[in-house]
Amino acid sequence: MRLDKFIGHTTSLSRAEAKKSIKKGVLVNGRIVKTPDFKIDEFKDEVIVNEEKLIYQKYIYIMMNKPKDIISATEDNKTKTVVDILDEQERIFKPFPVGRLDKDTEGLMLLTNDGDLAHKLTSPKKDIVKKYYVEVFGTIEDMHITYFKEGVILDDGYKCKSAILDILTSNETGSKAYIYITEGKFHQVKRMMKSIGCEVTYLKRLSIGELVLDENLKLGEYRYLTNQELKKLKN
Repeated sequence: MRLDKFIGHTTSLSRAEAKKSIKKGVLVNGRIVKTPDFKIDEFKDEVIVNEEKLIYQKYIYIMMNKPKDIISATEDNKTKTVVDILDEQERIFKPFPVGRLDKDTEGLMLLTNDGDLAHKLTSPKKDIVKKYYVEVFGTIEDMHITYFKEGVILDDGYKCKSAILDILTSNETGSKAYIYITEGKFHQVKRMMKSIGCEVTYLKRLSIGELVLDENLKLGEYRYLTNQELKKLKN
């Protein structure tokens, strides 16, 4: 890997800023290097910039408990994004949200720069199950369980894949349930509930496949995935 690319990847410096820094002198295995295109082994060579040893990490995997009013995007001119919540040491890896949650939806958000894993988790062919907790205004009835299993018809005529509806409580003033879906259509859970005459008042994603939201994470907090969690996602 080129030295300027390595520094750009492991620090907050842009490629141009990295080149300027290198021309002033960077230590590579104890030797001063001033050539931006100098080739290094990113896993074996020791690179020191401004007395700080740089550690190369190709991929980053983050679990976040997304709060409301934050959008699932890498950048936006008007609204704060999930990436904006991250510290600079995470942002330098250029992570992106895997899938999306509506602005007013809370819960599990996975951020990574691993495109292969993101594709696996979002591909319609993989049928990765996502679990949601939902509160609605309206009554959820037992017959709706079968309706969800057979495939809900959305307002545009689209028939959803089979889903699981687990009713927790139900009455005229409000109902609560878990919903398990394998798709991620626009406003899907809200539209599914609307199709049975219910209006979503609260929505939270609890899991993506084998990855379950850490209950210790408060809204807006995040942590790195454990090796065990990552292994389950990749299997």
